Amino acid sequence: MLNRSLCLSFFLFFISLHAISQCSFKSADFQLQLDVKGRITKLYNSTTNQNYLLADTSSSLLTIVSNGKRIQPSSATCKTEQNKITLKYASLGASIEIAIQEKNTHLVLEITKATPASKIDAIIWGPYYTTINKTIGEVIGVVRDGNVSLGLQVLNVKTQGGDYPSNEGSTWARGIAAKPFKSGSSIQAYAINRDKNRLADVWGGNFKNMPVTAIKGEFVVGSKIALFSCNEPETLDRLEAIELAENLPHPTINGVWFKKSPLFGKSYLISSFGEKDVDEMIGYTKRAGLISLYHEGPFKSWGHYILDEDQFPHGKEGMKIAVEKAHQNGLHFGVHTLTNFINTNDPYITPTPDERLSATGSSLLMNNIDATQTSIIVESPEYFSPQQNNTLHTIQIGNELIRYKSVSGNKPYILLDCQRGAFGTTASAHTTGATVKKLMDHPYNVFFPNMNLQREIASNIANFLNETGVDHLDFDGLEGALSAGQGDYGIDLFAKDVYDQVKHDLIVGTSLSKTFFWHICSYYNWGEPWYGGFNESMQQYRIDNQALFERNYMPHMLGWYLLSEKTTLSEMEWMLARAAGYNAGFAMVARPKSLRANPLSGELLDAIREWESARNGHAFNEEQQSRLKNPKNEFHLEKIAEGTWNLSQYDLSNVFIREKYERQPGEPTQTTWTFNQPWKEQLLQFRLNVVGKEGSLKNIKLQIDQYAEINLPLELQAGESLVCDGTNVIRIYNKNGKPKGNQAINIKPLILSSGSHTIMADCTFVGEDTPKMELQFKGMSRIEQVQIKSN
Repeated sequence: MLNRSLCLSFFLFFISLHAISQCSFKSADFQLQLDVKGRITKLYNSTTNQNYLLADTSSSLLTIVSNGKRIQPSSATCKTEQNKITLKYASLGASIEIAIQEKNTHLVLEITKATPASKIDAIIWGPYYTTINKTIGEVIGVVRDGNVSLGLQVLNVKTQGGDYPSNEGSTWARGIAAKPFKSGSSIQAYAINRDKNRLADVWGGNFKNMPVTAIKGEFVVGSKIALFSCNEPETLDRLEAIELAENLPHPTINGVWFKKSPLFGKSYLISSFGEKDVDEMIGYTKRAGLISLYHEGPFKSWGHYILDEDQFPHGKEGMKIAVEKAHQNGLHFGVHTLTNFINTNDPYITPTPDERLSATGSSLLMNNIDATQTSIIVESPEYFSPQQNNTLHTIQIGNELIRYKSVSGNKPYILLDCQRGAFGTTASAHTTGATVKKLMDHPYNVFFPNMNLQREIASNIANFLNETGVDHLDFDGLEGALSAGQGDYGIDLFAKDVYDQVKHDLIVGTSLSKTFFWHICSYYNWGEPWYGGFNESMQQYRIDNQALFERNYMPHMLGWYLLSEKTTLSEMEWMLARAAGYNAGFAMVARPKSLRANPLSGELLDAIREWESARNGHAFNEEQQSRLKNPKNEFHLEKIAEGTWNLSQYDLSNVFIREKYERQPGEPTQTTWTFNQPWKEQLLQFRLNVVGKEGSLKNIKLQIDQYAEINLPLELQAGESLVCDGTNVIRIYNKNGKPKGNQAINIKPLILSSGSHTIMADCTFVGEDTPKMELQFKGMSRIEQVQIKSN
């Protein structure tokens, strides 16, 4: 009898252990299973009957970070009837309680209790290691294999995508919510104990040992994630369902989620203009077929967002009228700012500086000073000595801002050559023991807010949008929200504060990609036009971004391009072809002065409209898109009927090279080539590059078939180039690809037949290390008809 009782006890004990080891939670198509130590044993999709957990690496449900160490759970107690798991961390003497909700589309995991708070610096959900490696969505935390998606979604702003990258809680990577790992991937999220004062290396380590003030109540309790798996084609639908179920930001345009909206990936126009120009700019925007007129800088100061009276003499009322005009014409209207940057002329700075300005650190004043003293003694030089990331050299004592030149190297530590009452503040006396704060600044000559002031600034932006009706905004310079020392949490909270307070539909861009912000963001649009022409300005960077957008369910965007007074149709169509190839939108920067000065403005705007109509109408097939992506190919699109175009492709010849070498007296100086023109008869087009580090070419001559001579009485420096597009005007570009000028040629445009031609080139080489001449011909190789397939 005793033996039977013992056997029964052992059997029940075994069943109990087995039950614990099989602790399991399910959605309709996903199962999460844990063992007795809180390690995941299954990330299971019931449709494929496959476990996607990477078997050779341990995946703990939750990791604690304490004093720089990562601690895995030592045991797990599962109460399935209460949908609750308790994890113990024996070496730390800590425990974490997690509530789990089983929903049809996903599981929700939330920390409901964590003790002792003093020992928990951060927690990490995972990392969870998977066998999936085909597509890794680093921003959104979703991995895909062509059939199935597996994902982790952060469900509140305190939970960040990633694996606790720094004590600041921030990363400069585009995303770390999902990462490649061995033969598969990992998905992960983290939350920091912000409910205690701490020191952090802020803004990617630029500001060392910065004191970070506690945010009351922002402990790891409440950190929440969703886990899901689904068929890959259903992924975007599943993400939308999770957004709606978990009350995440869900921006819509005309009632449609932006990520499914007809405006997804559409292009827009950026310009500088005022009340007097708005009708003209609306006309340009509509002619180009773009969706929004976006002002590149209407503010006199950031912080309070005071409009520049030269552009908007009627202030917000003038802006509101401009917005209404845009809306009446079917356009959105945007404004540009740099997130939480504060100009030195803003009321947060002058005449009385706000006490909530962000400080990289502080010290104590060691002597009484009057309003004129220019040498100020501080207790410690730690935050005042660094010269890097110290543009404005500004301290704050009470209501006075003071600029200093440098700090003495030895005790007493003296701030030298001080400028009292800086930025319009009032110089005044201060007593020993006063706090001397070193203000955080930036090379844009701005200051930054602490977290309390940042939230007020977010309200200022939202109020401006609500008062004027502006419905398009880029969170440019979003890294400014690192200024409070709260890392990516500060970035996401700033965006959420704005989003939550705006009362109308809002299109939102960004300069940084963060996991929670993905739910707010309408597009990423990286790439700027300022230093080069259309095909030189960060072009490879722009192209490389497209794969990231694809991995993370964001619209393809090519960045900003500048339409200048010298932009040509071939340059514009070079960019538009790339946009069509990648099905990517862009921002066209076109200011009134340039549009008025460029004689081709009408053609350029019409070209944008036609290419965008064809792109958005899916007129190009996959094979055509492949050719359109190739930067060596050039194209022209000509409308022949509504929704139908002729697409002409231009190819490039081999490169012909002329370089300096010693010749005998009397020997001809020219270089002769044979060019076999493979295309049908057409106007001569070519590009001439001056290749080298120094020196120049001058007195350039080209002779075609021993009779037609083109003389170019100019000098091109190394790195410069010129282009002939079949007209009698040569376009000249500087070494950065920016238009430099035009040069008329001495003969009418040449028509070149197909077949063999003799090309002779001559020039004078200037300099000791002379450059080479590289000549390349261009010709139209094919014409094909394309037609809209859908809108």
